[in-house]
Amino acid sequence: MAADKPSSKGQAWFCATGLPSDIIIEVDDMTFHLHKFPLISKSRKIDQLIEEQGKKSSTVTVTKQKQRETGNEIEEEEEETEEYQDQQDDEEEDRYQISLQDFPGGSDAFETAAKFCYGVKIDLSSSTVVPLRCAAEFLEMTDEYSEDNLISKTERFLSQSVFKNLKASIKALKSCESVMTLAESLGIVERLIDSIALRASSTDPTLFGWPVNDGIVEAKGTSAQALWNGIETGLRRKALARTSNVESWFEDLALLSLPLFKRLISTLKRRDLSPEVIESCLMSYAKKYIPGTSRSNRKPSSSLAAAITESEQRELLETIISNLPLEKTHSSSSTATRLLFGLLRSANILNSSESSKAALEKKIGFQLEQATLDDLLIPSYSYLNETLYDVDCIERILGYFLDGLEERNAAGIEAENEGNNDNIINSSRLPALMLVGKLIDGYLSEIASDANLKPEKFYNLAILLPDQARNFDDGLYRAVDVYLKAHPWIPESEREKICGVLDCQKLTLEACTHAAQNERLPLRAVVQVLFFEQLQLRHAIAGTLLAAETAPMNAGRLSGTRRDDDEEEEQQQDEEERVAMSRGEQGSTTWRVAVRENQVLRLDMDSMRTRVHQLERECSTMKKVIQKIEKENPRGSGWRGSLNKRFGCKFKTQVCDSHESTVTETRRRRHHHHQE
Repeated sequence: MAADKPSSKGQAWFCATGLPSDIIIEVDDMTFHLHKFPLISKSRKIDQLIEEQGKKSSTVTVTKQKQRETGNEIEEEEEETEEYQDQQDDEEEDRYQISLQDFPGGSDAFETAAKFCYGVKIDLSSSTVVPLRCAAEFLEMTDEYSEDNLISKTERFLSQSVFKNLKASIKALKSCESVMTLAESLGIVERLIDSIALRASSTDPTLFGWPVNDGIVEAKGTSAQALWNGIETGLRRKALARTSNVESWFEDLALLSLPLFKRLISTLKRRDLSPEVIESCLMSYAKKYIPGTSRSNRKPSSSLAAAITESEQRELLETIISNLPLEKTHSSSSTATRLLFGLLRSANILNSSESSKAALEKKIGFQLEQATLDDLLIPSYSYLNETLYDVDCIERILGYFLDGLEERNAAGIEAENEGNNDNIINSSRLPALMLVGKLIDGYLSEIASDANLKPEKFYNLAILLPDQARNFDDGLYRAVDVYLKAHPWIPESEREKICGVLDCQKLTLEACTHAAQNERLPLRAVVQVLFFEQLQLRHAIAGTLLAAETAPMNAGRLSGTRRDDDEEEEQQQDEEERVAMSRGEQGSTTWRVAVRENQVLRLDMDSMRTRVHQLERECSTMKKVIQKIEKENPRGSGWRGSLNKRFGCKFKTQVCDSHESTVTETRRRRHHHHQE
């Protein structure tokens, strides 16, 4: 039965067929003026309700007639009024009024079902098919009652369009929230979750990874090569389309409520999906609903995130942390690590459980080489910490990183014992350790200016890394210099302990030159720096002289060999002679460069030797003065004040005594070396 286009007037809905409506159905705050015959032809529920209401109306009419026959005499005006009311009552009795309480899908779903009853073509989508399926179940619109009814139509759409598409299944699962009870009883929720898990497991694993934005940038960068004379090719379009689909997939997934999301993640883990898929889903959901996950955007990314309470945010955060794969995934990147640090900050703010914080710190520790200095600067949210940044947290994370490194070392040893090639393991292990070493040096330089940072914390964090983490100690020296500058009140013993973290053999010439003139360093550290700087100069000069001596010999040997071997053919002999002459010229050039570098190094060594002699003379003079003062004042009273007035500095006697033997032995070894 075809119908004209329906119309909605305020809170009333009319079907403009030209015939007066004979049934009124109320759904929520909407009133539908319809006709009973199209409805009862498709819905068994409405047919039963109309039949029940018809029996009640007939009983009421008989009762009214009996009251009029047995009533007292009424005046004429009252009789006319009663006749008019009877006419109105008869018209109302001809219209059936039905109220559908708690109708699944609300007035929108009933409107679509009513259009279907009138024969109007309806458009189904992944967001509307589930509420409409539940409405059809409520109205009992089965194929047994009427052929090709609404239940079979919605089921076909679910099977052919929704369950076969990942994004459509997620949108349909989102729509189940408004009709959860009926959708659960019909098994729609379970089928949708299974469909999402199945489609996610069969999707290209390269699509899952963080960040999605980085993936788009990479796709744009790679697809930019797929341009031919400025014309966009199909390869570029496919790459951009694929990355945009991935981004929309995560956005749709983040719209699910927390109970549905937890059920989905549990199903994904039961199906043994790859950790990359699960981690990407969790991080996308966290970024959507937990504010503060990104330092660039402290505000929540949706209005729902601002609406949820603190306890709900804590529950959501702990759920995400408990489901994160502990092992390092192949999709780990700097952005994924940045999000993990954002979750850790949020966990501190929301006072999450200690187990959740520990699990998150361990997860970060396994991929610490992907972090940046900005990620490590976690503020101290506890009043118990006096420092500006949470140094204890970074120390724990670094400990987890080293523990994971030991496990990988053990795995490498086992692989080597089994005969496997461990070059791959070493190549992936050492760069990660060196990256973390550079990162910790930068972190130490950043926190060194904190006046409340204790020397013990600085020292413990500095010595936590092994020697292989640093090729050069210049970054660590910079951190030590900043710390000594910001803490001038610490005693000399603490200064020597702080400087003990440095390996003077790993300092470059620039760092050695700066350290030799650094007044904040203790005298012991300065002498060590000068000694190793002179040692470096000696090695450099020896290496230069050796290279300069071997270069002409190798060039002459090559020339003589080629002359002896190429006597058979005259043309080849000429070519070899020209090559030999050119190599001889290169050898002489190398010799001149080596001599010039040797002269420069000798000048630097002479200046450094002069500096060492000056320090030795000063130390010897100080010792003589101290001995003279001790002879004049045997009890030692007032000798420090006289030294302060004479030299304007404070020092301890054991400083010079501890270094005199070292300097003397160094000079003896140098003299013995010259004699040899």
